Amino acid sequence: MIWQLTSHWSALVTPLIFGLLLQAPCTQPATITQPNFVLLLADDLGIGDVGCYGNDTIRTPNIDRLAKEGVKLTQHIAAAPLCTPSRAAFLTGRYPLRSGMDAINDYRVIFWNAGSGGLPPNETTFAKILQHQGYSTGLIGKWHQGVNCESRNDHCHHPLKHGFDYFYGMPFTLISDCEPTETPEMDRAFRRKLWFSTQVVGLITLTAVLGRLTGLISVHWKTLTCLAGFSLLFFISWFSSYGFVRNKQKPFLLLLSFLHSHTPLLTTEKFLGKSRHGLYGDNVEEMDWMVGQVLDAIDKEGLKDTTLVYFASDHGGWLERQEGERQLGGWNGIYKGGKAMGGWEGGIRVPGIFRWPGVLPAGAVIDEPTSLMDIYPTVVNLAGGTVPQDRAASSSERCAGEAQQCPAHPAPCSVSRVIDGRDLLPLLRGAAARSEHEFLFHYCGVHLHAVRWHQKDTGAVWKAHYVTPIFSPPGAGACYDRGFCPCFGEGVTHHEPPLLFELSQDPSEAKPLSADTEPLFDAVIRKIGKAIEEHRRTLTPVPEQLSVSNVVWKPWLQPCCGTFPFCWCDKEDDNKLDDL
Repeated sequence: MIWQLTSHWSALVTPLIFGLLLQAPCTQPATITQPNFVLLLADDLGIGDVGCYGNDTIRTPNIDRLAKEGVKLTQHIAAAPLCTPSRAAFLTGRYPLRSGMDAINDYRVIFWNAGSGGLPPNETTFAKILQHQGYSTGLIGKWHQGVNCESRNDHCHHPLKHGFDYFYGMPFTLISDCEPTETPEMDRAFRRKLWFSTQVVGLITLTAVLGRLTGLISVHWKTLTCLAGFSLLFFISWFSSYGFVRNKQKPFLLLLSFLHSHTPLLTTEKFLGKSRHGLYGDNVEEMDWMVGQVLDAIDKEGLKDTTLVYFASDHGGWLERQEGERQLGGWNGIYKGGKAMGGWEGGIRVPGIFRWPGVLPAGAVIDEPTSLMDIYPTVVNLAGGTVPQDRAASSSERCAGEAQQCPAHPAPCSVSRVIDGRDLLPLLRGAAARSEHEFLFHYCGVHLHAVRWHQKDTGAVWKAHYVTPIFSPPGAGACYDRGFCPCFGEGVTHHEPPLLFELSQDPSEAKPLSADTEPLFDAVIRKIGKAIEEHRRTLTPVPEQLSVSNVVWKPWLQPCCGTFPFCWCDKEDDNKLDDL
């Protein structure tokens, strides 16, 4: 079913986009108050994988075309280094721990469609605001923000409950478990332990049976039957969750959330073996072709001058993703680290490109700190909406509202809604020379790993690391023995004083500064320390959406065509696709 979805992707992109694009605003470019929005979000794409950011082995002419015709951001930062929390921040304009979408444990993303965690119903996405502003809203592709809360059909976390009129795509994410020829990806180490335990229990059972049959062991058949039953139940209890993984009158918002370039890198035959960078390059080049199809559709409908197009990745490339000599993850250019690393630039610095002919300058490059969270206020303000700041009349009213909207997740409620994103339009148009971000806080799960201070009077960008992962092997730049770098525990180092870098001079974070080498060291650390204190005062307790109880697989929440566990694929035929 996963492969079928991917194979249909190319055929669906153009007609689905046309369906939304046929709703262009009637106003002229000079008086546009509600432009169309096409937001293109790649998955696991490294900043070093794109031609306009320096790659010369992967062909990305359409993404490069966007940069040539628009504005390229060179310091565009994801709010988290993994899919679920980064996308939650993108949709809400808020650090993911504000909505409970970052983890205190090792389960840092949503692991199942049948989990109960997800983007809380009381969060207001930019899609929901645009919906109220009269926009037609659609999401095609990856969601990864949860599905249900209490029952299989409540769909409390579903895109249609978060402001999207239309959704076609993956409620979960791509994983290698979806491809029979690939090595399983989910919880590899834990599954190896489960398999070993299953084999031990099975061996004990078999030994006892053989001993009873040969008379070497005196044991009752009733005991053997119970032991065999326990072995079977133990196997079923864990394999059941792992083994079966498989209008022209209105403006529009389209979020095209690519499944590319996440493993298992499902790529159509047309692009296989065509790049100079193996399967990963093939997959990226296919995505670039899809970007071209979107841009061509916009041009064909005469909507180029009335449509703001945005391209980015949800976080950095996955350095550790390898199979033998095959590199299946991305490349992060000159930046240290990668996916899952909340502090190092390679995990959070991503491509960021805007195009809006006649409004934004062509070929501009901006090296100011910006964030994926900035899309929220930028889009909302351009659509004529209001960015929410404090939506509660009182603490008691707010608590009652939260309890009513999400009764399955009781917790202390927050009174105010802090929006961490900033409107980018003045910066993009050249009306402002500096980013509005003075500080950006870089989390790994709920653990603060680093802080960036943009010293506006000098243009310096200081970055202090309080926690860094321990690379293995040492100096490798990644955690190859783990598959992911951890956020806490024995796999990290705490720094006191913190490691300090000046990114405008040392973007690769290769030479940490000290009080001996940098006269401003103590002053900078004090300034950042005060900012952390102020930032933490804005945080309030919320339900933990990625707690173990929320991410664990629950059979009663499993989406199913049929009566669970007798599910089948609802395959789409050509007639159904034509109806779309």
